[in-house]
Amino acid sequence: MDPVLDWDHCAGTADTAFADRILDTARQEGVDIRWVLETHAHADHLTAAPYIKARTGAPIGFGEHLKDVQRIFRPVFDAKDVKPEGGDFDHLFKDGERFRLGELEVEVMHLPGHTPADVAYRIGADVFVGDTIFMHDYGTARADFPGGDARTLFRSIKRLLSLPPETRLWMCHDYAE
Repeated sequence: MDPVLDWDHCAGTADTAFADRILDTARQEGVDIRWVLETHAHADHLTAAPYIKARTGAPIGFGEHLKDVQRIFRPVFDAKDVKPEGGDFDHLFKDGERFRLGELEVEVMHLPGHTPADVAYRIGADVFVGDTIFMHDYGTARADFPGGDARTLFRSIKRLLSLPPETRLWMCHDYAE
């Protein structure tokens, strides 16, 4: 989920080293990549999804509210290369939508607030939450970017915390000190 390009802020360049490690590990473990899943679109998530798709054929999935983010961010960043209405993605998932991933059933949870389009992917007792919640010592996602909303984020967090106690939450960021 959320495969990213490696960004060198000082040089202003991106490379595919991390994505290549994902592909190499999958190959070594005999794992077929069937989906490339995104939890949200943001400046710190320069996606490597098209790169992985080009090498595996796996479709790219995202939440359907990506269209809202594109409407907000396209004029802000003059992103004329972004296809409108989510056209850069193969499937836009609805809240509650379920799909199979091998033997697993995946449920999509729309969790807006950080951006209007954030989603999590629930597989049994495991939920991959994107940036809705960070590690306990870092708190929650920011809600001050265009389209973010703290009240909406709070409701999304309450939704996650209302899941059964055995639920495990998997975060996007694990900032080192």
